[in-house]
Amino acid sequence: MIATLDGDGQNPPSNLPALIGPLLAPGRDPQLALVAGQRVGRQDTLSKRLASRFANALRAAVLQDGTRDTGCGLKAFDRAAYLALPYFDHQHRFLPALFARDGWQIAHVDVTHAPRLAGRSKYTNLHRALVGLTDLAGMAWLIRRRKRARPVELSLPETI
Repeated sequence: MIATLDGDGQNPPSNLPALIGPLLAPGRDPQLALVAGQRVGRQDTLSKRLASRFANALRAAVLQDGTRDTGCGLKAFDRAAYLALPYFDHQHRFLPALFARDGWQIAHVDVTHAPRLAGRSKYTNLHRALVGLTDLAGMAWLIRRRKRARPVELSLPETI
């Protein structure tokens, strides 16, 4: 299992057990391979929140991945399923669509969000939009061209 969070302090690590739990739960759906965090009470500037809302709405309309917030860095997922995904830069924004593309189930967990404690954003809204549009077109192409094969059942350890 792999769990991720951003290093700027905006994703409190105390949220990680809520993401990991469904993947380790007894009797879990064996097709569940990704638990994605979705920020509530977001602590960003208005312009960043509005840009993110627009980008998430556009991505959801094009990819129909059922995810409200793919920009959240808090995610937990099965390592073997992840390694089978196609890799590209900025892939983290499309993990729900990529896992769904391969037939895996995705769960969503609301997580908290804090003001940035360290570092600063490397992207402006315009730069993020330009890169995001290219990636979105590529993702739409990947999804349309996927031949569906039934995913293999993965076995996670009973205990950590």
